[in-house]
Amino acid sequence: MPLPRTRGTALRHRLADLRGPEVPAKALDARALAALAANPGCKRRAILDGAGVNKAALASALGSPAVFGQSQFAFTRGNAFEAKVKADGGAELLRLVHEKLDRAAEPPAHARVPELVASGPEGRTARTALALREATEARGEWTLLDHPMLALDVAGSPAFLEPDAVVVHPDGSWTVVEIKSFPMLDGSADAAKVGAAARQAAVYVMALEQIARRLGAEPETGAETEAEALRGQSASDSAPAPRVRHRILLVCPKDFSNLPTASAVDVRKQRAVTSRQLARLTRIEDIADTLPAGTCFSPELPEADLTAAVESVPATYAPECLSACELAFHCRARSRAAGAVTSLGRSVRAELGGLTTVEDVLSAARGESGDPDDPAVAALRRAARLRAEALGRDARDLGQDAGALGAEAVAACH
Repeated sequence: MPLPRTRGTALRHRLADLRGPEVPAKALDARALAALAANPGCKRRAILDGAGVNKAALASALGSPAVFGQSQFAFTRGNAFEAKVKADGGAELLRLVHEKLDRAAEPPAHARVPELVASGPEGRTARTALALREATEARGEWTLLDHPMLALDVAGSPAFLEPDAVVVHPDGSWTVVEIKSFPMLDGSADAAKVGAAARQAAVYVMALEQIARRLGAEPETGAETEAEALRGQSASDSAPAPRVRHRILLVCPKDFSNLPTASAVDVRKQRAVTSRQLARLTRIEDIADTLPAGTCFSPELPEADLTAAVESVPATYAPECLSACELAFHCRARSRAAGAVTSLGRSVRAELGGLTTVEDVLSAARGESGDPDDPAVAALRRAARLRAEALGRDARDLGQDAGALGAEAVAACH
């Protein structure tokens, strides 16, 4: 007799159908998750990432391939540098953690490096949680978790994340380690790259906090968990949740050498922003329920059918998507074709209020539509008058001036 299908199982089957028969799921990594959090209003990216769709393959099938990503040379160089940092049981890495984050602790003469191999992401996640528990209870020792597997609930669907390393300090606290191949020159690195690394690490911190809460969760009053019963412990003896440090260790090559150096980076701001944005995401099952029956995003489908499937999910495009999403070129073309003001940037969209298309903006500037009491409309009409006066034109040319102004703005964003 088959087991009854739970809500979670039904969602996984639904997402597999959306991905396509026999199409393997693409793991949602921390970098993609940080980019998703930066644009929480985009339902298209939420459902595609939640279903594990390979957006790069999808963009190519749609005729708008992505042109960004890490080169093979950079990938190889990054792997070689990470191997150097973790050599000899992570001795150099632990030295940097001690130096930058925990000078009060005993120097890491040696450390435990538990084996984290298990079957599948769920198995690796469980093995990581067990290793964290054991390391936290073994007070007075340093522990290095090399490429642990963490899980984070994103809009009702689990995302499996793999940080470079997590260090458990002798006091039982946890630190995320990010290893990057971009250089740190005279003690500082490129601000944009450090910011991206901090946002990525903030996602790992959030996932570790979920594990910490589970490890320190209080059972129901008057009840004993099975594990506590086996150990002869009562519910009142539950240990407090481990502390996840909000200062992560960023390890980079020093100057132009291959020698590692490090800096402590406070990610509390990035963690707060990411947590707030992820909370705004529409739950994936809610988006899936609105899709037409038979919707599928398999790159093997004919282009017309695939385009219809993608267009059935609303997108929220902004120029920032060009550096964060593989579907950005496709969405940009659709946004421009619809005359959406979001193609000019989020700041412009925010200033224009209820005017959502370029045609609406031009019509309001010409005085043909719009509420005169609307601040955005009033500002547009004043700008059109000032431009006409500056050019020495007659008021009847306002429409042409506004149209030229709008054309210049659209051309600038191209």
